[in-house]
Amino acid sequence: MSSPIVRHSLHESLVAPLREMILQGELRPGEKVPEEQLCERFGVSRTPIREALKVLAAEGVLQILPHRGAIVARITEEQIEELFPIMASLERLAGLLACQNATDADVARMRALHERMIACYEADDEVEYLRHNRLIHEGFFTIAGNATLSAFYQQILTRIHACRFVVRKSREHWQAAVAEHAQMIEALEARDAPRLATILETHVTGTTVGIARAFVGRLKAGGEAQAEPARPKPRGRKPTAALTG
Repeated sequence: MSSPIVRHSLHESLVAPLREMILQGELRPGEKVPEEQLCERFGVSRTPIREALKVLAAEGVLQILPHRGAIVARITEEQIEELFPIMASLERLAGLLACQNATDADVARMRALHERMIACYEADDEVEYLRHNRLIHEGFFTIAGNATLSAFYQQILTRIHACRFVVRKSREHWQAAVAEHAQMIEALEARDAPRLATILETHVTGTTVGIARAFVGRLKAGGEAQAEPARPKPRGRKPTAALTG
């Protein structure tokens, strides 16, 4: 007996690529969503684009304002207090499950990702550092092997991505994150589930929350109107500000 055909509406197929544009920093916090450009990019009319934007607005990723259309939501101090503890708990559980389920191949893949991330750090390549950083965090959830956990992670990540993977941060925050990532990989290699869980949780509640609060503080002071996408830096010198996760 053949399996039933699963049919998706056009707007449902647009939600994932639009969400990814936000995660990649292509659509930035506080920025108006360019509906006309999206229509041209995806070859669709405004109706499915607007329906997809409504889905993202229901997730808290966008805000739909009267007479202004959709804008990418900015994070607030209240959301930091609400969302980051949830993210920390999700990462803690992912660490526990990852240590239980990781194969030697999984560990080797994570070590390779970490070494490439460090190479990007040393080369001041912010764009590739950002990409590998995110791949490492997503990797723990992949190894954990829990689809529901991963879905919750992606939903929260989309709402806090700007404070985690897009905005520029102090050199001290960047160095702290790199050191914590090294500890994560060591704990995974040792299959030390309690240690990995604690490191991941502390990474979010400590370093990442500190970055988020500094970012919101700059917004309040008018010093940074919106999150900036990562840009490559010249090689051969350490940056004064950088990206981290």
